[in-house]
Amino acid sequence: MRRTRPPAVLLAVLAVLLGILGLGPTAQAAAPAESRAAAATGLHIGGGRLLEGNGNDFIMRGVNHAHTWYPSQTQSLADIKALGANTVRVVLSNGHRWTKNSPEDVAAIVAQCKANRLICVLEVHDTTGYGEESAAASLDQAADYWIGIKSVLTGEENYIVINIGNEPWGNTNPAGWTAPTTAAIQKLRGAGFQHTIMVDAPNWGQDWQNVMRDNAQSVYQADTTGNLIFSIHMYSVYDTAQEITDYLNAFVSARLPILIGEFGGPPDQYGDPDENTMMAAAQQLKLGYLAWSWSGNTDPILDMTTNFDPTKLTDWGKRVFNGPNGIAETSREATVYSGGSGGDTQAPTAPGTPTASAVTATSATLTWPAATDNVGVAGYDIVRVSGGTETRVATSTGTSASITGLTAATSYTFAVYARDAAGNRSARSATVGVTTEAGGGSGAGCAVGYRVVGDWGSGFQGEIAIRNTGSAAISGWTLGFSFANGQTISNMWGGTPQQSGAAVTVTPAAYTSTIPVGGSVTVGFTANRGSTNSAPTAFTLSGSSCATG
Repeated sequence: MRRTRPPAVLLAVLAVLLGILGLGPTAQAAAPAESRAAAATGLHIGGGRLLEGNGNDFIMRGVNHAHTWYPSQTQSLADIKALGANTVRVVLSNGHRWTKNSPEDVAAIVAQCKANRLICVLEVHDTTGYGEESAAASLDQAADYWIGIKSVLTGEENYIVINIGNEPWGNTNPAGWTAPTTAAIQKLRGAGFQHTIMVDAPNWGQDWQNVMRDNAQSVYQADTTGNLIFSIHMYSVYDTAQEITDYLNAFVSARLPILIGEFGGPPDQYGDPDENTMMAAAQQLKLGYLAWSWSGNTDPILDMTTNFDPTKLTDWGKRVFNGPNGIAETSREATVYSGGSGGDTQAPTAPGTPTASAVTATSATLTWPAATDNVGVAGYDIVRVSGGTETRVATSTGTSASITGLTAATSYTFAVYARDAAGNRSARSATVGVTTEAGGGSGAGCAVGYRVVGDWGSGFQGEIAIRNTGSAAISGWTLGFSFANGQTISNMWGGTPQQSGAAVTVTPAAYTSTIPVGGSVTVGFTANRGSTNSAPTAFTLSGSSCATG
């Protein structure tokens, strides 16, 4: 993986500090940007929010792309857009640690963002871990790079945000972040930049000592235009809902603009980030998020695609694009691409009736006649229909899709929606029935871990990790267990629960339906409880008993 992580010993210290000290004080309210900014040019800040030039709210929904290390993978921008993103954060280098991206290369990237109707966040990655990483560039050096390529950035204020430097301070003396951050902002403003500027937090972007949070107002006030947005990177430091919501709400309450500029979900050697809360909180608070990363990590645990192939989404990619509060569900294209304040409001026509082929015990292929649109169809959402409810099971940029993770000898009903780049959705197609073949779906070779993530007396948040300890992939599973103390599930992500008294069965979401050999999936939930909250003691997967722990 190309990102550098905080050393494990420091994260251990952090855990103690968070436990003892809690989160830092809430930032003070900032003066509204409108009272200090000149007439808005392109993307700008107003009332603590990121706005387009026409005053429309713009909420980033996108991913990070490692352009500087993979300069030939320019097709990725089109692929990212096709899956529904409205923003891409592009990794660049000022030449301090990696090969410098030339003005011509940056101009070409901006042009491709525009051609693919994406807002482009440009960042210098060489600053990562400054003060702790000896090879890192300073923010002042990053500012000099931006000034050196100013000619290709001026006039693009509607389409780009300048992220001065990635994670520009490590864990050593993080208080040292404030002064050089302020100086870099002022240096760019002094050079005539009118763009919205983004600044990353210290502590390798995660701000676990709350330096950015506590100094956000003074840094914001130092920008004479008011067009400044803060970026928090959320990884294993943010493993509880309270940590995530407390941090984001501190900025929102103070009317200080913020987004989640990077985040991860899969557990790593440092912990298990709570990506479900990150995405849910961002949606609730109407904040942007940019997931790390499209492809090409040295450690592929955070790759969303395999080898940059958009048809081979990893579980992490499926979660980000197709899961609850994901990009496909929540992204809306910038109106600068769709024509003024109203934008493109015409939905595509309904796709034709789908047909099924290549039906097996755990999968089927659906094909349908294309929809039409006044601008263009961007993609299709395939849903499973059950009574009056729908569950999205796949997305496609073409007119066919492979549906996996089905249960053997089971009848399903599917339908298709079309959507355009502006986020308009068609009427639903007619449905098609599919009955899978017998066999498959074995639950043998499994282990289940259950834990309580948070507890507030009358209710709690729980997490269930299902591991495949067998010799073959598990698809189309059904998890079974029983509560001992009358607990009742109120909400679940990663699966769909059915509860009858104490007995609970869980079927997977599309992005958790397959568990590879040696791999695992996680299901999270909230539940009501009484005075006692004992953990379930036994679990089955598709009827077979699983080990616990």
